[in-house]
Amino acid sequence: MANKTLGTRQKLTFRIEPSTKAGTARPRNVFVPLARGRKAGAHTEGGHAERQRGRADVRRALRTLDDDGKDKDKD
Repeated sequence: MANKTLGTRQKLTFRIEPSTKAGTARPRNVFVPLARGRKAGAHTEGGHAERQRGRADVRRALRTLDDDGKDKDKD
């Protein structure tokens, strides 16, 4: 009998006051709506990646030119 103050017909109830109006909850973090509005996505490639891809394209083109030149000399 931990709680002797309660009568036999009385029940222990916890009352929780609503902190906001129904349907309009205050956001916990004010930066969340801003981030969602921005729709942050993946990072774009930097200049180094573009230069590296360009160098690889040039090497590939030179390799095909060399291969074409060798084939023409053999004929």
